[in-house]
Order: sequence, then C-alpha cells, then structure tokens
Amino acid sequence: MSTAGKVIKCKAAVLWEANKPFSIEEVEVAPPKAHEVRIKILATGICRSDDHVVTGGLVMPFPIILGHEAAGVVESVGEGVTSLKPGDKVIPLFIPQCGECSACLSSKGNMCIKNDIGSAAGLMADGTSRFTCKGKPIHHFIGTSTFTEYTVVHDTAAVKIDSAAPPEKICLIGCGFSTGYGAALQTAKVEAGSTCAVFGLGGVGLSVIMGCKAAGASRIIAVDINSDKFAKAKELGATDCINPKDYKEPIHKVLIGMTGYGVDYSFEVIGRIETMVAALASCHYNYGVSVIVGVPPAAQNITFDPMLLFSGRTWKGSVFGGWKSKDSVPKLVADYMKKKFVLDPLITHTLPFSKINEGFDLLRAGKR
Repeated sequence: MSTAGKVIKCKAAVLWEANKPFSIEEVEVAPPKAHEVRIKILATGICRSDDHVVTGGLVMPFPIILGHEAAGVVESVGEGVTSLKPGDKVIPLFIPQCGECSACLSSKGNMCIKNDIGSAAGLMADGTSRFTCKGKPIHHFIGTSTFTEYTVVHDTAAVKIDSAAPPEKICLIGCGFSTGYGAALQTAKVEAGSTCAVFGLGGVGLSVIMGCKAAGASRIIAVDINSDKFAKAKELGATDCINPKDYKEPIHKVLIGMTGYGVDYSFEVIGRIETMVAALASCHYNYGVSVIVGVPPAAQNITFDPMLLFSGRTWKGSVFGGWKSKDSVPKLVADYMKKKFVLDPLITHTLPFSKINEGFDLLRAGKR
C-alpha cells in the first residue's frame, strides 16, 4: 500500500527541552511539499553537535528532532523534484547545495545559503514543520532531523548514492567522516611530507588523521587528554600521541619543542576556545595553517595575542570538510566502496533506535 501523499505515523526521538533525555514518541510526518523529499531513515550516527543542542552549547528551538548523520531511502517526493525518486538510496545533507548562491557558485566555498545552521529556525523553507507530536509542531534540526523513522528534507539537502552501499557504515559520510577527512584534504590542503597536529581524537579527529595520512603527511601528532584513544589514532596513521596532562608546560610549547618551529598544519576538533588558541599557537609562526573543525560554544569569545597572526599564520574554519555536498558525497561513497578509506574504526557501538539515550551516554563518557 502506497504511503505517498499521506501522513506517516512513526517513532522518533523527541527532545522536549534542554538537558533532558530523548523521549521515544509516536510522531506524524506530513507528506513532502514542493521541492521536498520524504526519506525512510535506515541508519543514523550520533554526533557531538547533537549533544551540543542537548547541553545548550548550540542554541536551537525546542521541541526538536535532532540527528544529521544518516542514510536512508526516498519514500516519496513533492512537486517539482527531479533529482530524486522513490526508492533511491540517499544521504541527507545538513549543508545543502542549491547550486545558485554565492557559496555554491564559488570554487572556494561550500556553505550554501540554504543551510539552517546560522538562522537556527528549525523549520522548512515555507516557515512550517513537517513533524507533529501530541498535537504540537516539532522543530527540524539543520534541515535534516534523522533521529526518526521518517524525515522530510528539501531536495537540495539530499543526494542519491550507490544503492549497494551499507547504510550503517556510509551514514558517517553524512557528517563525521567527511568533516574530518575534508578538513585535511579540502580546507587545509595538507601536502606530502608536511607535519600535522590533531587536537581531539573522537570520530572526526580520527577522520582528520586519515585525511592527513591520505595526503602523505610525514608526521601526524595526535593530542588528547584521554590516552585510551591513542591506539586507534596510531592504527589510522598518527605517528606520535601526546597527552597534555603529562606535561607541565603548555601544549603548544610541547609541539614546538617536538617540531622546531611548530607544525605545518594544526586542527582543533573539540570545540573549546582554549584548544583553538593552543592549536593556532602550535603551528609554524610564519606559514602554519590552523583549522577550526569543532563547533564553537555559544556565547563565548576568543581572546588571543594578534602577533600569532601578524607573523604570517593562517586561521581557518571548516564546515563539512569544505566539500560541496551534492557533488562530493556520492564520490566519497564510491571511494568507500572502492576501499580507498575505512569507516569501521569510527564505529564503536551499534544500538537499536530505542537505546538512543544509551548511545549519548557512551558519547559523553568518551567511549566512541
């Protein structure tokens, strides 16, 4: 029986307010409107950015359905959708690609104006939601909302991928892997023979290491206060692993001592202003490049010595690894299928949807 054009009732993890557990609820998912696509979610990952909404570090409207790293199948499409059809396997894109705005048209940019990160409206393009629960509208999250059995996204925010790709693995290409891998290859443009430092060894930090290794970096120094993460970092390409807690002097001085004048490229993959400044200070005083990959906390400002930049360093940000989403995601999936990189080491636990709160507990305990 076709569900096209009808409201679908399904389970979703609703976050009613900050600092509370997710509540598994029955929600109503409206049919897609013009230029929208309704997707059955097959697998979704848990990302630190989702947790930032729970804790208030990333301010979004409540109630909300979070999740932005997923793979699914198109269930139905709205009027005017030509790029996708029911049955297509897709990855939702939290950075859409409209192909018409200044960022999409520039070879230097990837942050399409149709993203909902900056405005945080939590609504579709017409200013309404496609989710309701207990008679109340539920907000969308950065145009994706994947913690639900069905979601609705704009047709600029989903892309068709290889139908044979395993959803429970390639869902990571929807955020974590692509964000880290691209920060090294696209944003920093790490060169062969260069030295790199990666601050933070979660899934995204490990993906940065994989990108640095793929680029041919000769030295990749992994930095984390949790030494349990070092074995996996080395497995994926780190040449050195250091724990700031093991040193009396500031970590940037340790890194300068290890490299002479600082690393060629440093990456902050945590989202803490102190480590952002430390990462900047640890790269070469004249031509070092430091990339902010971790989501900065809301309402916090950085104070730093401008001499760090005056001497020639470059400080950059990277969203979704600098990839143009619609162009790049299918190619990354194809590269995975050709075994050009691995995703298994980034997957620490696989849980049923009903145990989403346990998944977040594992994230907070540093177990993934």
